[in-house]
Amino acid sequence: MNKQIVKQTMLSLEACDLESAREKYLEYVASARLDRSEPIENDEQAQAELASDLSEAIDCTVHSHSDKIEKLSAIDFGPKTKVEEGAVVKLGGRLFVISVSTGKFVCDGNEMMGISTQAPIYAELEGKRAGDAISFNGRTLVIEQVA
Repeated sequence: MNKQIVKQTMLSLEACDLESAREKYLEYVASARLDRSEPIENDEQAQAELASDLSEAIDCTVHSHSDKIEKLSAIDFGPKTKVEEGAVVKLGGRLFVISVSTGKFVCDGNEMMGISTQAPIYAELEGKRAGDAISFNGRTLVIEQVA
């Protein structure tokens, strides 16, 4: 598995998510503006306030994607023999990329998911090697591969 392709795939997906979040943010900001040249109805004021609140929430999403891109860019995705940032871990038949949290994505025909070092399962995985067992949520899992 080429982990540089994994890194580039994750960066590309985050960049798309960032652009989408920015577009939504700008849409909400635009709808939060009121035309001050005309009388403002109560429902218009309420809709503008709701749009303003939503734009603040989306702004957090924009920053989150931006932070993930920055973090992904800095992570060393070189070969790993133990579970650490930049490792790809096979656990329970599934592939996890230790980097930033993501939804499932496909890279090179493999379904993967990113998990951050802040994820509860990472506390169990950290420093372990292929063949080591961990206990998580009442289940014992064996680390099948670390790359």
